[in-house]
Amino acid sequence: MLLTCPYCGPRDVSEFTYQGDGNRQRPAPEAQDLQAWNEYVYDRHNPAGDHNEVWQHSGGCRSHIRVTRNTMTHSVSSAVPARGDVHHRATERRKPGAKA
Repeated sequence: MLLTCPYCGPRDVSEFTYQGDGNRQRPAPEAQDLQAWNEYVYDRHNPAGDHNEVWQHSGGCRSHIRVTRNTMTHSVSSAVPARGDVHHRATERRKPGAKA
């Protein structure tokens, strides 16, 4: 399976680490609701069809990407930066003598 990193281009899935379901909502850190925390930590949905996921390009630029993947065919319909284009802007190098 190929995933397209927004910064590095198409790469084999072996360069990526699955980070989890992109739809899960984490309870507030100060929440005392054990049922909510148990559901967050242990309950997993197993959808058939398109699924939103978070992956990290751990064997490359280390950026996180949001992927929409069909769980039945493994076809990827989109792969975008998880937090906009922050990583790319942070790693750009300025040309010598360029003004800010």
